[in-house]
Amino acid sequence: MLIRIYEENPNEKAIQQVVDVLKKGGLIIYPTDTVYGLGCDITNQKAIEKVCRIRGIKPEKANFSFVCYDLSHIADYIKPIDTTVFRVIKKALPGPFTFIFNANNNVPKLLSSNKKTAGIRVPDNNIARCIVKMLGNPILSTSIHDEDDILEYSTDPELIHEKFETLVDMVIDGGYGENVPSTVVDCTEGDFEIIRQGKGMLEEFI
Repeated sequence: MLIRIYEENPNEKAIQQVVDVLKKGGLIIYPTDTVYGLGCDITNQKAIEKVCRIRGIKPEKANFSFVCYDLSHIADYIKPIDTTVFRVIKKALPGPFTFIFNANNNVPKLLSSNKKTAGIRVPDNNIARCIVKMLGNPILSTSIHDEDDILEYSTDPELIHEKFETLVDMVIDGGYGENVPSTVVDCTEGDFEIIRQGKGMLEEFI
């Protein structure tokens, strides 16, 4: 199913439709402030397994991020962080960053057998954040990759729907996406190490 939602003023009924899909263990493809993401309810083990199958990876080896509504969700999944790090992420989020932290015991068991870290994302996109807010917990998320090496990321929601409609339950058309992913920053040592430079410029916030 392809559903159109406008970022400026997301329709509440449409957001509720998306949340209903997630609560039933469905998969969605949705817009962020960077590339389109493939996501599911973080509390649903079967849905997580489905995402892993689509991406062709084992759950314990997966580097998924947790898409949160705001910083209040973050403490549920990571170990305490120092005030300097918190000040920076508070300025940088919502924004095009994925911050990697040391995970606590709330990270889904399926993902944490070998993993001690969690990638946290608060995208600057009303659609994504409204979904998470109404759902009441984060979405487990991964970027949508394209087989075309030149494009790397699909940006047209209608083409994404054509490609993924048999694999996911809903594709949200929130307009054209970008093809530059988020900047990934490792904060596990209490410092900031850029693992992947993407759209976000961290130096603006340090």
